[in-house]
Formats: sequence, C-alpha cells, structure tokens
Amino acid sequence: MVQFDEKLYFYLLGIIPILVLLFLLVQVWKKSKQNEFAHTPMLKKLVPEKSKFKGTLKLIVFLFGIAFLVLALVNPKIGTKLETVKREGVDIVFAVDVSKSMLAEDIAPNRLEKSKRLVSEIINQLASDRIGIIAYAGQAFPQLPITTDYGAAKMFLQSMNTDMLSSQGTAINSAIDLAATYYNDAEQTNRVLFIISDGEDHSEGNTIEALEKAVNQGIKIYTIGVGKAKGAPIPIKRNGVVESLKKNQDGEVVISRLNEPVLNEIAQLAGGSYINGGNTEDAVNYIKEELEKMDKKEFEAKQFAEYKDQFQWFLGIAAIFLFLDIFLLDRKTKWLKKLNLFNEQNDV
Repeated sequence: MVQFDEKLYFYLLGIIPILVLLFLLVQVWKKSKQNEFAHTPMLKKLVPEKSKFKGTLKLIVFLFGIAFLVLALVNPKIGTKLETVKREGVDIVFAVDVSKSMLAEDIAPNRLEKSKRLVSEIINQLASDRIGIIAYAGQAFPQLPITTDYGAAKMFLQSMNTDMLSSQGTAINSAIDLAATYYNDAEQTNRVLFIISDGEDHSEGNTIEALEKAVNQGIKIYTIGVGKAKGAPIPIKRNGVVESLKKNQDGEVVISRLNEPVLNEIAQLAGGSYINGGNTEDAVNYIKEELEKMDKKEFEAKQFAEYKDQFQWFLGIAAIFLFLDIFLLDRKTKWLKKLNLFNEQNDV
C-alpha cells in the first residue's frame, strides 16, 4: 500500500513541459542568430567539437532530475505493518446505471458523470462503513466487492463508462440480485443498496420479484434519480465530438427522461426512499443523516498501521541526474566519437 504525504507537489511536474517549450524556443533563437553569423558548413568548421546531441541529452537528464526531486517532495510512503482493527459501520452497495441513456446531458456534464460525483461525495462522508460497487445496464457486473478501501472504490468508480457492458438496456432487477450476493456477513443487520439511475427499467416485472427477495434478506434500498423529467437526447460522440443523436427504429431522435415514479416505487417497496440527485449537496446530506440513524455492526478489517518514508531514494536519484547534468558538457566525447551513433563525424 502506497500513500503520498504532500500530493500538492505533484503540480510542480507542470514545470517540465514549460522547460521543454523554453528549450525549443531557445534552440530556434540560437539557430537564427548562428545563421546571421555564418552558414552551417562554416560553423561546423569553426566549432568541430560541438555536439548536436549533447544539448538535448543535458535537457533530458535535467528533466529527470526535476521529476525525481518532485517525487521526493511528495514523499511516497509504503505500508510495512498490516494489522487487524475493529470498526463499526453499515454495509453499503452502490449500483450505478451505465446504460447509454446515462450519456444524456440534461444534467451537467452528463448523467453518468453526475452519478459518479454523487457516489464519490457520499464516500467522502463515510467513516468506517464497508462499501461495494456494481455497474449495470442490460445486465449487472461486479465492479468492486465489499471493502473498507475507499481509495480503491473511487478509482474503480472513475473507470466506469457506458462501454464497459456490451448488453444495453436497464435491468434494475439484475443489479438488485447481484447486490444481494455482496452482503456475506450473516450478522450484519443493516444492509443498504443505493441505485443511481435515470429510472428507465426494461425489466419491471422481474424487478418486483428481485425487490421481494431483497426485502426478505433485510436489504434497504434507496434510489437516487439523475436527469430531468423533460428529458434530453442521447448524444453519440467520437473523440469528444457529437456525431449524431440516438434514434429509434422509425428514425426519430430518442428523448430519455428521468422516471421518478419508478425509482420512488422501488424505494418505497424496499423500505427506503427516493432522492433527487439534482442538488449534490442536499442529496449527500440527506443520505448522511439516514446512515447515521442506523445501528452500526462491529467487524474486523485489516489496514496498514505503519508507513515508511521513501523520499530518500528519489532524492538520491535526483541528485545523480542533476550531478550528471552539471558535468555533462556540450563537446563531443571520445567514446561518442568512436561509436559515431549520430553520424556526427560525417558532418565535419
């Protein structure tokens, strides 16, 4: 397990492209001034020992030194001691709709990105609860099993997209059935499932059956609606550019709408409630209050208790690169002349 002490220093890596740009501008300027002084053949005779390659090599070495110096400032740490700790919490599963209708942009930037932001903000409010993630469209897919690793959860969450499942549609029943397999702790009495969707359900009859099974297993379901009732077309993009809008078999543009009645009915039948996800802060605060009301179950979890600093390795490597840059001259070296890797002797 790796963690970083000062992630803010990663922004310093932005210096690297700036230095590369400055280097290129200086090379253009130098070339212009040299041409004013003498033609290229004459310059080669005047300074035969000057290497065309060494200037670029010095820059590369210097940039590596800067990069490793920044990593030293960030101070990566490696977990060295894993211990078992007791925690109290609720088992929570997030089922995120990744069907094509989630690309509709009636809520910025689109429904799927809004859903991921909602889940991420909810995770930020959790303390010691266990969480799992499911992606579903025409079928459900386990994205992340029950865990206490919130960092991993956010990483898997951000990787979700509408192309991850080949079968399209919106089968909420599959998400509920899969979620039921996540709660493997028989003693956990508070089991919560959040379904984040626009409410389109292509398996309504099977959803009722899945809900009944979930209720019998003690799963409380909350639904979070993303989108707007007036709806929006579903854009088809290539490289971020809209090529067309999704159409039905009759050639008419499909308008996808938020189906709040369906989401509300699912939540009511499963002892939960429906939440409109339009306002992220209000939705997250409501969910936080609901979770705080629930009894917490004590369970054991493994986590790293001790971390060792690793900055010294990166600092040492940075020092080596910067040392090489200082003593690396622009002149051709004897070994480079012998190898003649860049055909520089032919230019003299």
